[in-house]
Amino acid sequence: MGHAGEPRRVQAYDGDLGAAVARAQEGDEAAFAVAYRIVQPGLLGYLRGLVGDDAEDVASDAWLEIARDLGRFKGDGAGFRGWTATIARHRALDHLRRQKVRPRSAALEQDVLDLPGPHSTHDQALEAMSTEYALDLVRGLPRDQAEAVLLRVVVGLDGPSAARVLGKRPGAVRTAAYRGLKRLARQLGVEGVTDEASRTLGESR
Repeated sequence: MGHAGEPRRVQAYDGDLGAAVARAQEGDEAAFAVAYRIVQPGLLGYLRGLVGDDAEDVASDAWLEIARDLGRFKGDGAGFRGWTATIARHRALDHLRRQKVRPRSAALEQDVLDLPGPHSTHDQALEAMSTEYALDLVRGLPRDQAEAVLLRVVVGLDGPSAARVLGKRPGAVRTAAYRGLKRLARQLGVEGVTDEASRTLGESR
């Protein structure tokens, strides 16, 4: 999954992504491929956290819908990242319903997300999240915390964008991500979330 700087690195590509999407909307297939290559890794990681081994199939369904409805999209690269995450989430929830797996109910509906500071002790936890083991740990979190962590760390969305995907308030998403990362850090043997982490999360509201 990368480390605490990952969302910033992801967002650095949003200018290229926005340009590629605009060209793709005009029928440029190569530009659509560029957009796919930029978005797919994070989207697939997010889906793995939701549906596990079925992520590839769900991602394929999501991209079919993304391609079909591309002309309706309005926005920049960051907006496209959020739009595709919303579509992928809907397809994942449909998949879970078909599998008769009821998503875990959130422990607190007020929760949502937070990210650690670039030099906090959570760097180690986030580095470890690049493994399948870490994704399994994320899936074990309460669902609101898991989705908050995945959207912020893996997909690279800022707080407001993640909140729109989840249909919650940014403050609730920050809280859920903070709690999710704190729990992951404990499981991975890393110290608790630092004050610096809280400040960094506040910067991306």
